[in-house]
Amino acid sequence: MPRSHDYELTLTWTGAGDAGTVNYRDYGRDHRIEADGPPVLLGSADPTFRGDPARWNPEQLLLAALVQCHMLSYLSLCARGRVVVTGYLDEAVGTMVESGDGGGAFTEVVLRPRVTVATPEMADRAAELHEKAHQLCFIASSVNFPVRHEPVIVVANADA
Repeated sequence: MPRSHDYELTLTWTGAGDAGTVNYRDYGRDHRIEADGPPVLLGSADPTFRGDPARWNPEQLLLAALVQCHMLSYLSLCARGRVVVTGYLDEAVGTMVESGDGGGAFTEVVLRPRVTVATPEMADRAAELHEKAHQLCFIASSVNFPVRHEPVIVVANADA
């Protein structure tokens, strides 16, 4: 029987001020996200939608969830497959397109992991494991838009 996992958090809107949502321009988009254990996450809307650029917005958090999930799935596969990863950096990009009615949707996310492996013999297997990691990623399996990956594999101390 498949295991089920529940996740709980509390979101509290902190941008009401004295007037609340009297009009679109004047209410704050700031909020707090809390869960047992991690520090409070301070959120807002994307600055395009009158949010605070110093706080995380939902679009960034969706992209972060995809990047984290892929990396964690990938590192697990590498550890089990005897591919020694010594560095991992991902400069991912997500594209969201607004619709004419005020909504919108992500149309694509591209993950660009730069993975450093311990020896040249590990490079091919390290590249191959990205596809399996993509298939295993809980978050990528839950979204309705393409999540592509363009990995680059480098060997530690290859220049030395």
